[in-house]
Amino acid sequence: MNKLTFALLTVAALCSFHSSRAQSDEDMKAMMAYSTPGDIHKMMAKSVGAWSANIIMWMQPGAKPDTSTGESKNEMILGGRYLKATNTSNFMGMPFEGISITGYDNAKKIFVNNWIDNMGTGMMNLTGAWNASSNSIIFTGTMCDPVSSKDIPVRQVLKFNDDNHQTMEMYAKMGAGGQEFKTMEIKFVRK
Repeated sequence: MNKLTFALLTVAALCSFHSSRAQSDEDMKAMMAYSTPGDIHKMMAKSVGAWSANIIMWMQPGAKPDTSTGESKNEMILGGRYLKATNTSNFMGMPFEGISITGYDNAKKIFVNNWIDNMGTGMMNLTGAWNASSNSIIFTGTMCDPVSSKDIPVRQVLKFNDDNHQTMEMYAKMGAGGQEFKTMEIKFVRK
């Protein structure tokens, strides 16, 4: 079976599953509401474009931070449902590339985010809520600690300062005490 045939069969199976579940007009309305980008997706689309990044990283609490610069290219994908950010920089003298996919789940009423990069083989998974008082999304989730091979709790705060400035702060619970500390801060400026 070639890839195209497999893809078509997968789509047909998913449509069949969804249509068998959609027994009423209410079910169809719920499915349409779930799949249709809304105002929050339009808000996310305001981040589309090229951004410069000033990056500060701390490897452990109280350590001297490493600083670098980078770039982020943001685009809406899959019909305006997800924001894809491709980030490039240097980390400890090596080229770095990371990809973030952020969405808003209409049914669960939460933001979802996945992160992958060329410095690991795992995936960071986050969910978050809008915080109107700080004009930010506060994400929580887990990522793999490569030293212990276990998931550790992480928290990410993405603040929308204005249409041309954003700040991302990352916090993790690492080490023997498991105390949360700030591991990264990135200040984005639209190009």
